[in-house]
Amino acid sequence: MPSKAQSENWSDETICSICLEFFTDPVSLECGHNFCRHCITRCCETNSVNCCPECRHEFPGIPSAINWALASLAEKAQKLKHSQTEKKSKLLCEEHEEELKLFCDTDKKLICVICRDSREHKSHNCIPIKEAVEIYKDQMKSTFISLSKKISEFQEMELQQKQTISKIKKQSRYLQTRVASEFAEVHKVLTDKEHSLIKGLKEEEMKFVSIMERNIKYIQDKLISIQGKLANVRKQMKQKDGAIFLKVSVQMHSSIR
Repeated sequence: MPSKAQSENWSDETICSICLEFFTDPVSLECGHNFCRHCITRCCETNSVNCCPECRHEFPGIPSAINWALASLAEKAQKLKHSQTEKKSKLLCEEHEEELKLFCDTDKKLICVICRDSREHKSHNCIPIKEAVEIYKDQMKSTFISLSKKISEFQEMELQQKQTISKIKKQSRYLQTRVASEFAEVHKVLTDKEHSLIKGLKEEEMKFVSIMERNIKYIQDKLISIQGKLANVRKQMKQKDGAIFLKVSVQMHSSIR
């Protein structure tokens, strides 16, 4: 099997030096250099003299014959690169470098088929990732519903607190107006008493409002926290890669409890 360096060198030979992509309908010039037909055609259209972009060797015209051997090689190199990219995207077992295809429900972790047969997991309940995904999706749905319910409850509490504050303020303003109106008719001797009562009412208002505002701050902090968790759950539920889904879900499920 070719080494990684050999594979990369082999792939480099199938890259067009003009577009830096794998060859498409490659043609060979007299000097021996190869280019995509459309690349060398466009290159010649912008120059007054047909010359190789690599060595500047002049040639009479663009070859019409496609280098099928190079085209086939480029196609294989492209498929190999795609295969290697796919392989890199998969989660591998750190110990055995095998694809993680199973989920150990006992240890709550992803494992490979070699891990399953090892002494560590032999007596454990190991299931395919697909089945584990369905189980945890059901748990996520339950968590989603629970978090949504909590949000509704805290939103209702927030609304009640705001209504209470509004009522207190309204009552306080009413009393202030009434006191001011009644004391306006009283002799100047009672003016100091009037001011004292108004000041007391304002202090009571500030006292109650301060308490209610602290309650609202607590509720809002809770809402932000729960909404953050809900957003993470919603994002996780859209995860298409089962292995990544389970890996994150186990940690998330533990932190939400």
